[in-house]
Amino acid sequence: MKIALFPRMGSKDLKLLDVFSYESLVHAVAGAMGSVTAMTVFFPLDTARLRLQVDDKRKTKSSPAILSEIIKEEGLLAPYRGWFPVICSLCCSNFVYFYCFHSLKATWLQGQRTTPGRDLIIGIAAGVVNVLVTTPLWVVNTRLKLQGAKFRNEDIQPTHYKGITDAFVQIMQQEGVGALWNGTFPSLLLVLNPAVQFMIYEGLKRQLIRGVHRELSSVEVFLIGAIAKAIATTITYPLQTVQSVLRFGQHGQPADQSRLRNSLRSVMYLLTNRVRKWGVLGLFKGLEAKLLQTVLTAALMFLLYEKIANTTFRVMGVKRTMASH
Repeated sequence: MKIALFPRMGSKDLKLLDVFSYESLVHAVAGAMGSVTAMTVFFPLDTARLRLQVDDKRKTKSSPAILSEIIKEEGLLAPYRGWFPVICSLCCSNFVYFYCFHSLKATWLQGQRTTPGRDLIIGIAAGVVNVLVTTPLWVVNTRLKLQGAKFRNEDIQPTHYKGITDAFVQIMQQEGVGALWNGTFPSLLLVLNPAVQFMIYEGLKRQLIRGVHRELSSVEVFLIGAIAKAIATTITYPLQTVQSVLRFGQHGQPADQSRLRNSLRSVMYLLTNRVRKWGVLGLFKGLEAKLLQTVLTAALMFLLYEKIANTTFRVMGVKRTMASH
């Protein structure tokens, strides 16, 4: 279609069109809308997960028990504390990730069939771009989400941010601009999470479509989305815990002049300290809450994403590229 419309364009021009294509924009908007809706539905489970990761002295319990404690101590709306900054960050993050993933895929494949290996590489590249662009948003939303929480650990200092903008300003003034990228190193390692998730999701989707020769049902999309996220989350969970602690900014690791070396030491310090206190299982504290939240959220997100994207393409009369299938 693009060659017919632009017969004199070279390969570089065509690749540029793949990057700034209508199809990539639809995927990005659909992914952002799906993730925001899904996260809103399951947001209290994320609150329970974050408390278990950050508050060392909170005993590991089931998600309903943790939420019950939070509501009893902090009020009925406490499980939704920090919802707005999280949703803003998630919307931006997923827009960037879905846009990069599909534009890079279109640019690389040029109509060829994809493979799990290619999906993984594209997912990692999209993840790196996403981390570098959106980490400051996630640092701020982690702080706002935990502001006003009643911690079991008395060493944690309370913060007093008036909102997203004030949090940005205070962090830069008190801790320096670099503090906005706290947790970037484990975040870069964690690009494997969405990359593995997308590799498994796209692979299972291709296999199912080849087997049934039709558009997948809502239940099928929900199930493969859940399976993909469960595997990716379990593999990378210890690093997710370290990421949350670093973003919170009250971990007290030894300082080093080199930021990269300091990041490496921070990750190793937090991992070994956790193992020393609670054993290997300490690395997976809050996994039950995380799996419950992230698997349900990802499954619903993929379901909404597919429905929104397919509906948009159908309404606009645009034939969806089948290279990924």
